[in-house]
Amino acid sequence: MGISIWQLLIILLIVLLLFGAKKLRTLGSDLGGAVKGFKNAMNEDEKTADTTGEEPPAVTRQPSDETTKPRTESSKEKDQT
Repeated sequence: MGISIWQLLIILLIVLLLFGAKKLRTLGSDLGGAVKGFKNAMNEDEKTADTTGEEPPAVTRQPSDETTKPRTESSKEKDQT
């Protein structure tokens, strides 16, 4: 049980009527630009790793100030209210 070409055309027509051609065109170009930027960034990381002979640095999450400082009585009271 799959989707036929007629069902896809009806869905496309409904989406086109809801959003309009201009908005869909803008959305498509924005999505394409984002994908292109992502690919360029990935290629730059690979080139950097190839030239230095090292692995690219892994992205690690740094703890925020809230998680690193001890909680005081006044901050506990604020959370309870």
